[in-house]
Amino acid sequence: MWALVESGSVSQIYTRPKKLVLGDVQYPSNIFELWTIAELNAIKIYDVVQDNTNKKDPEYYTNTNVSYAFQSSVTINGTDYTNVVVASYGTATARAIADTLYTAQDETDGLGTEGEVKQTGIRQGHIDAINAQAAGNLSPTDWMVVRAAEGGTAVPSSITTQRAAVRTKANSMCTQITNAANVDALAALYVYNDDETPVRPLGQLPTVG
Repeated sequence: MWALVESGSVSQIYTRPKKLVLGDVQYPSNIFELWTIAELNAIKIYDVVQDNTNKKDPEYYTNTNVSYAFQSSVTINGTDYTNVVVASYGTATARAIADTLYTAQDETDGLGTEGEVKQTGIRQGHIDAINAQAAGNLSPTDWMVVRAAEGGTAVPSSITTQRAAVRTKANSMCTQITNAANVDALAALYVYNDDETPVRPLGQLPTVG
């Protein structure tokens, strides 16, 4: 990726080689591949380097748009650059972890009923995902439960024990998610350690069968 810098400001971003007209001069698209960095710099075209220092996981944060700025000298992640355009993010905003509810004013404005969920927080999405996974783990043996309930063969005790373990662990995982104070605490539940067999604070649901 390249950028055209005019009067110290980035005026154009080029995501791929293209024909250019700068002033009264036309340039073919292959200059981006054939010219040296110095030759491109001479017509005010500079390489773009990415600085993801402020970029965060969009599962938990809303990132800003990328901004571009010319830098004559900059260090990014330990690498020194000269005469480049830096693409960087501003400060990310944490997504709402809890549900946002309609207010009395919202109800007055006809937007919804006070106290009802206006926007679901990311915590609920994680809880829903755990419950869906638990249901998926249980579903292959649901027919055994139905058969037993209708007077057929009893569910094998080993299956009953395993199904109970799924429900217990799912409840425990949902409690951990509910108790996460903020998005960073929630994200930390999913981070695996460096053990030979990596584990995460949230753990894993057991299987059945």
